[in-house]
Amino acid sequence: MKTIGFIGLGAMGNPMAKNFVKNGYNVLVYDVSENAVEALTKEGAKGCDTVAELAESSEVIFASLPNGKIVESIMTGEAGVIASAKKGSCIVDLSSVAPETSVRMYELAKKKEIAYLDAPVSGGVAGAGAGTLTIMVGGDREAFEKISTELHCIGKNVFYIGKTGNGDAMKIVNNLMLGCNMAALAEALTLGEKCGLDLETMNRIVSISSGRSYAQEAKMEKFIMPGSFEGGFAVALQHKDLALALETAKKEKMPLPMTAAASQVYGLAEAMEYGRQDISVVTKMWEDLILAKSE
Repeated sequence: MKTIGFIGLGAMGNPMAKNFVKNGYNVLVYDVSENAVEALTKEGAKGCDTVAELAESSEVIFASLPNGKIVESIMTGEAGVIASAKKGSCIVDLSSVAPETSVRMYELAKKKEIAYLDAPVSGGVAGAGAGTLTIMVGGDREAFEKISTELHCIGKNVFYIGKTGNGDAMKIVNNLMLGCNMAALAEALTLGEKCGLDLETMNRIVSISSGRSYAQEAKMEKFIMPGSFEGGFAVALQHKDLALALETAKKEKMPLPMTAAASQVYGLAEAMEYGRQDISVVTKMWEDLILAKSE
């Protein structure tokens, strides 16, 4: 079995790394949190003190990190992943970053004869734990085919999208839709409540009508109706992903008016200290701002 290196043991990275351990791989892990590393060593992984140590000993290196700036800091530099990785190894970035970030990392890795794939994921923490994520992969097809088995350890639906950056672009498109759908759902539910409708009635009817969406199906019964917003997909991450969409659209000279409006919704939610809660908390935000005032 290949030696897998895994960098970033957060809410998504931890369960993904565990799945490699469960599938019998020799797994090396690194995170800035010593507690996160220690938790994985108890599962059978081996902790590394630096990313250089991890990269030197891994055949495939996965990274699941919060943003592009952190990805670049981990990948570059004299003690970074690219400088330390072995010739012929493969780096797989599972993070959600701008396409141009992955293109820059790909070019640096290519000079050292190291493969680099952008492979952002969708499916949340539950999907990461179950190994059922959707993975959108950009980069050289040959590199993708060589690590297909490893990708299927963490994903049920694995798609090769094409050139470097295309995986990132696909993730941006997907999360743009999710963010806008959730923002629209929150407004609609608040309007309905203001008109005297209850959540259960709206959910039952919308579920079999043209207004239904993934946001409504995934968020209503699990988060919105019980009024519990812990876990799930954090507001701060959704806000970051919409910022990536707006940044990418600016480079492509394309206006995104709906995305810009949705981004403001999540920005307001962050300002109200809902940043770590599931994106469905924007329904509570509107209730606090609008319904409470009308009582």
